[in-house]
Amino acid sequence: MWRAQGLPLGHAAGRAVRRAALDASAVLLPVTCAACGAADRVVCVRCRRALIGEPYRVERDGAAAWAALTYEGVVASAIGAFKDGGRTDAARPLASALRRAVAAALGALPPGVVVEVCTIPSTPESMRRRGYAPVELLLARCGIRSSRILRLTRERRDQGGLGAEQRRANAAGALEARGRLAGRAFLIVDDVLTTGATVAEATRAVTAAGGRAAAVAVLAEAPRRHPDDRRSSRQTLRDFEGRGGYGGRTGVVEPPFRSG
Repeated sequence: MWRAQGLPLGHAAGRAVRRAALDASAVLLPVTCAACGAADRVVCVRCRRALIGEPYRVERDGAAAWAALTYEGVVASAIGAFKDGGRTDAARPLASALRRAVAAALGALPPGVVVEVCTIPSTPESMRRRGYAPVELLLARCGIRSSRILRLTRERRDQGGLGAEQRRANAAGALEARGRLAGRAFLIVDDVLTTGATVAEATRAVTAAGGRAAAVAVLAEAPRRHPDDRRSSRQTLRDFEGRGGYGGRTGVVEPPFRSG
């Protein structure tokens, strides 16, 4: 622990030291905010605040998910830069947001339910283009290890630009479990929830193998055209504080930009 004048370095002083370190590094290695392009910060203070959010429950075609953020404005820019702009240095605030969504999803489950984290595999083309799986990288930053129980059965098209029905057709039958999942429950985690087609397909694949999709958590949800349809509940993470907890539980959409 750092100490100043023989006393423990408090949170405020710690933040001041971190800011000073960032200022110094920015002189040597200039960067721009991944969300707004402002100079000298990986994610500037204003955009970092926009990425804090508070998890809320959302429904797509009758399936519920917990989302940390709404995919618009600063959030959309930051996620787009992280996924398709090579800005893996922006992972920290996004991982913090995803962690809150995971905690909310698990907190809403009945006490004592044990789940594994399940993610949707990236397509080979996406892996070649990016060199990493975005959701797996964010989970790793959270200290969460997923159970990679799903695999692709065929190549999928990029979901960006597809309508709702096209997305469903593109996702249908694209996933399967690597083996039997009888007696196992899963928290499905993805990055951006749009129509819910990918999450629905993951749920189908888990169920077909004998498992159970107990909950869904996503980093962000893309709001529908009718805002009144977006959130199915006013419940937030505060409504579930003290229930369950998720430390130590291990192995969880269509982005308008690119999928996989």
